[in-house]
Amino acid sequence: MRKEKIIEVRGLSFRYSDDSDWALENVNLDVYAGEWLAIIGHNGSGKSTLAKCLNGLYIPQEGSVKVAGRDTSDGEALWEIRRLVGMVFQNPDNQFVGTTVRDDVAFGMENHGIPRDEMIVRMEEALALVGMSDSADREPHRLSGGQKQRVAIAGIIALQPAIIVLDEATSMLDPKGRSDVLAVMRRLKQEKDITVISITHDLEEVAGADRIIVMERGSVVQAGAPREIFKHPKVLLDLGLDLPFAVNLREHLVQKGIPLPGDVFLQEELVEELWKLKSVT
Repeated sequence: MRKEKIIEVRGLSFRYSDDSDWALENVNLDVYAGEWLAIIGHNGSGKSTLAKCLNGLYIPQEGSVKVAGRDTSDGEALWEIRRLVGMVFQNPDNQFVGTTVRDDVAFGMENHGIPRDEMIVRMEEALALVGMSDSADREPHRLSGGQKQRVAIAGIIALQPAIIVLDEATSMLDPKGRSDVLAVMRRLKQEKDITVISITHDLEEVAGADRIIVMERGSVVQAGAPREIFKHPKVLLDLGLDLPFAVNLREHLVQKGIPLPGDVFLQEELVEELWKLKSVT
């Protein structure tokens, strides 16, 4: 059973100027508390514009975005909406303001007037959750890309948002850094019941999501669980998206005459199915 809706998007249309094309057009979307929603699409599909509409950085010209019942077009509600929806962007260097990791995580809490004793507790908990407790006194610019992004996430976690939006937050990372950030996302969902919305064009990242939204030219063109989405790889290929390794290999083997279920999309599932076939033969 799904939990309650935490974000409602209705008829959302947005463009950057009166004479530009619509970056988003008539988007309808529900996000449920505690889920991991992945929004995918190639560059220019509107996914990052949508991300910025979800916490009021952009206000729709048409339609509405409501977060926990609060409309982003209501100026008086924006402060609370932005407290509820934390944003983590592509380049963590653009978010650092402190001289140490500890200072940086504390910065947002200081701006929100959180008492020092509570601030220390939240800081320690957030750094532990992202696996950066041992780096609290290091300078942020000396960290690796993956470590920087984890610190950026810790700064958001410390503000105790209900929702975290990661806007292409792993696109600049190496495989190790990407794996670390994805592990943090899973922990946020499992241990803190935080709603996670990840924006990406890398389909390898979204296997662990509860739902996937596929965007093209500012509109939602497909939605469903990962297993449903990856059942129809041609749709993704036609949109210019690269398939995850396991799905790509599955399709290649099927074309070679190897009978595999059409809903296999995880590498461990593919190995298991191939092992079953080997056992039969």
